[in-house]
Amino acid sequence: MNSSNIPFYDVVQIGYGPVSEIMALSLARQGHKVAIFERWRERYALPRAVCIDHELYRVLSALGMSEQLPAVSHAGPHYKWFNAEWKELLSIDWQSESISGGPEVNFVHQPTLEKMFEEVVQARPEVTLNLGWEAIEATQTADYAQLVVRDTESGETRTVRCKYLIGADGANSLVRQAIGSTQEDRGFEADWLVIDVLPNEGVTLDIPPAAQYCNPVRPTTIVPAGVKDGRYFRRWEFMRLPHETAAELEHEHVAWDLLEPWVRRDQATIVRHKVYTFRSLLANTWRKGRMLIAGDAAHVMPPFMGQGMCAGLRDDWNLAWKLDLILKGRADDSLLDTYQPERRPHVSDVIDLSMFLGKIICIPDPAAAAERDRAFFAGEVPPPPPFPSLTDGILRRGQDGAVQSPAGLLCPHGIVRSGSRTGRFDDVVGLGFVLVSRNAGALSRLGASQRVFLDALGAHRVTVAARDTAGALTDVDAKFIPWMERHGVETMLVRPDFYLYGAAVDASDLDALVDDLAADLQLHGVKIASAQEPQALAA
Repeated sequence: MNSSNIPFYDVVQIGYGPVSEIMALSLARQGHKVAIFERWRERYALPRAVCIDHELYRVLSALGMSEQLPAVSHAGPHYKWFNAEWKELLSIDWQSESISGGPEVNFVHQPTLEKMFEEVVQARPEVTLNLGWEAIEATQTADYAQLVVRDTESGETRTVRCKYLIGADGANSLVRQAIGSTQEDRGFEADWLVIDVLPNEGVTLDIPPAAQYCNPVRPTTIVPAGVKDGRYFRRWEFMRLPHETAAELEHEHVAWDLLEPWVRRDQATIVRHKVYTFRSLLANTWRKGRMLIAGDAAHVMPPFMGQGMCAGLRDDWNLAWKLDLILKGRADDSLLDTYQPERRPHVSDVIDLSMFLGKIICIPDPAAAAERDRAFFAGEVPPPPPFPSLTDGILRRGQDGAVQSPAGLLCPHGIVRSGSRTGRFDDVVGLGFVLVSRNAGALSRLGASQRVFLDALGAHRVTVAARDTAGALTDVDAKFIPWMERHGVETMLVRPDFYLYGAAVDASDLDALVDDLAADLQLHGVKIASAQEPQALAA
């Protein structure tokens, strides 16, 4: 084939699940040309993921879906873990107010959520969607990545090229194989029968809102499964016991027998029932040259924290702002060297947290379950570790090279008021780098070269105040100022993915904070002159 006839894109993506959809939307909204190839012609119609956490709710809102989300999601309840006698072992408050505003977790019906994603993505002219095309070969040169795809009906093959190829192509990823990545097996493996149920109209089930029933006779999960057209789905998951086979569990009559203590045949419809193997796998290489992996291609985890899809969407959000700088010629691709150091440790900690919870319930032996219960009631089991933050990558460091707290933490988000306008901080201020100060005079004392640098970066500079103050955003629901006071910082510099690059304790440290970002971005090839070179920037 004449190379001049080969289509060329900024980014080509393999797979068309939620991770691929949000990656495409994130790039398309920044003006980049994206092609997606998916071997199936019809979307998978059954639910899998059932929740998104507060951070990803904020991301989806920032991507333009804030008005649609309330109709396709609902706040999570308390998530409780019980032993066989229904004595509480553990409780996680998913209803509590999050740092991002709103509850910690929202439950979703994945097909409905993905339909919303699809409508938003297909409205973007920058995205070319190719369904029914299977990726069969991925290669790369110094100048481009190349993908060969085959029509699943006719057998016709096509070749496309791109600046970057992203494999959001699931646990059996072609791209992961192409970059030669091995996988670390963290050692968790268990088969569970997953059953999604739609109660009949008017039926109210006498069941816990969200629970793990840690009964060794049959470890069982009961959780919401989202909302569609005002009707709420429920999910049960039943662990396969050692004497059972996966095949026998997949018979519908077995599903109804297992559901019998909770819901009768005349009360609901089974939407799907299928045995899944819950595993814990983590790719060792996430990028090679112009090829990258995201979502299940990079990591697979047990579902007990509801973080599988969330982790993939975090991959998207991390990559999107870096690829934007690169594709616009403002950075070389060494910036992508920070992708794996930032995302892999974070998702590794999430896998550990999910495994910690999974090992509480996945005990089919009565003696072992009794010992577990004794340890919990005796206070010998430590609480779950806190949700992870960033620990490496583009973060402010001290002279000893260690990350300076609170760098790496997720920044607060809430409602602010500017004059007559009140809304979410992201909507009022905008996306990108943001310098946020609670000192009304600090930003006015920012050095000239630092201001020029931030302007060249497209960064926003805002002051927040506890009450209406001229020239400041009012911290309506007290998200920003108390958080900054608690961490002992006056100004914080927030990255486009909502994580703190770093913070200044007072105005005397502010110029140095901006200079440190300039130096770190220069180290990763961002083509913005340093804060000490304002003339080059101004030109």
